Amino acid sequence: MALLGLLIALIRTSRSPALTPFRFLATIYVDVFRGIPMLLVILLVGFGIPALQLKGVTNNVLILGTIAVIITYSAYVAEVIRSGILTVHPSQRAAARSLGLSHIQTLRHVVLPQALKRVTPPLLNDLVALIKDTGLISILGVTDAIRAAQIQTSKSFNYTPYVMAALVFLAVTIPLTRMTDRMLRNSLERQNAQGQA
Repeated sequence: MALLGLLIALIRTSRSPALTPFRFLATIYVDVFRGIPMLLVILLVGFGIPALQLKGVTNNVLILGTIAVIITYSAYVAEVIRSGILTVHPSQRAAARSLGLSHIQTLRHVVLPQALKRVTPPLLNDLVALIKDTGLISILGVTDAIRAAQIQTSKSFNYTPYVMAALVFLAVTIPLTRMTDRMLRNSLERQNAQGQA
């Protein structure tokens, strides 16, 4: 997902005339999959692909649900990375090019390290959202924490399994959220210290 998002972001920020059709397709991809609710993408992929009865294509709902989540979140990740790339000042590129670095070397050694450092906290926020949204795959019949809780609740009319599922999600997401907050705070402190020097 991160690699697909990075590829889309690189295509969208490219200025090469040869990549114009790909830039157009990448823009459509991002617009479509950020505009359609993930639940709908999961339904379309999870039930739509098996309905086509294509030979050699899996009908495993876990795989199809995972593909739907990857398709959706890649669009969000691409936009976060693209915003990071666009925040790198053009003088950084110019300086790298004046030192003799090629476009690819400039991107790899100058632009991307700065961009990825700047967008790490938003990417971690996307990771937290992704972890929570994986529960939506249960609508395809995949047994995850939410589906297991639903099954147990329907048997006993006791809603404790929902509380337990919520606690499982909290056990994962709260530490990630705190880590994101800490990274953002450290980043801001470094920026403030550099500004005061």
